[in-house]
Amino acid sequence: MSWIKALRLRTLPLAVASISMGAFLAASAGKFNPLIFILCCLTTLLLQILSNLSNDYGDSLHGADHAGRKGPMRMVQSGAISPQKMQAAIVLVAALCLFSGLALLWLALGNDWRLWSIFLGIGLLCIVAALTYTLGKKPYGYVGLGDLSVFIFFGLVAVSGTYFLLAKSWDWAVIFPSSSCGLFSVGVLNINNLRDLESDKTAGKNTIPVRFGKAVGTVYHAALLALGFLCAIAFTLLHFQSLFQCLFLLTLPLFAANVILVRGHSIDPLLKQLAFSALLFVLLFGVGLLLGNG
Repeated sequence: MSWIKALRLRTLPLAVASISMGAFLAASAGKFNPLIFILCCLTTLLLQILSNLSNDYGDSLHGADHAGRKGPMRMVQSGAISPQKMQAAIVLVAALCLFSGLALLWLALGNDWRLWSIFLGIGLLCIVAALTYTLGKKPYGYVGLGDLSVFIFFGLVAVSGTYFLLAKSWDWAVIFPSSSCGLFSVGVLNINNLRDLESDKTAGKNTIPVRFGKAVGTVYHAALLALGFLCAIAFTLLHFQSLFQCLFLLTLPLFAANVILVRGHSIDPLLKQLAFSALLFVLLFGVGLLLGNG
């Protein structure tokens, strides 16, 4: 049970959402390979798990996780998992990430060594980013760069990378739905940071809510979700063929509720709510895209 809690399963829908968005975009262009899709999902899920385990360990070392913090209990800080066992798990999951990623590149790119070098470099950066968010002497999550990293890796890289590996081509308009996924992922991180504002401040973890306060953090949250929708609308207008492509707008009340409720005191449940709202958004966006093209 301790290891299940350490995996933070409620964050995993975001990884699936980003990969699914890339897959829907490729399928709408007539390009889809189920095995490549599965390996993309597996690799991204492993990266998310690696990040979660590293954060559990790193925040306990730097003091962000302590008995007085709000939110779910962290496994290393509570003593449920020893630091040594967590270190071993981090090494194991990092190795699995690398193995899964290499299998994905072999299947998707064959012997195109130019693309291999590009995507291998991106994959290694993803692993490093997952590890160094809260680990190391100067973790970037403690200087306020976590939002940018999440936007890049769980938005631009995950969606655009999946699209390219499946379609073997590029469309600059993919940046819009990639940004939607990235912004919603940053929104989930921001809920986490709003919840942990006081404990992060004590530990010197300078997230946006710590730097600018809860009021600014909640306005920032609304801006993230609104901009995510606007990016999806922009892509739809550029490729409009049918009203089916507007299906994703049905999720707007879920995001609006999240924006309203995040101003309250008990916001931890909103993390899971936003993660699943983002997944539903992607599913409706993708289904609408396929029906519109059909």
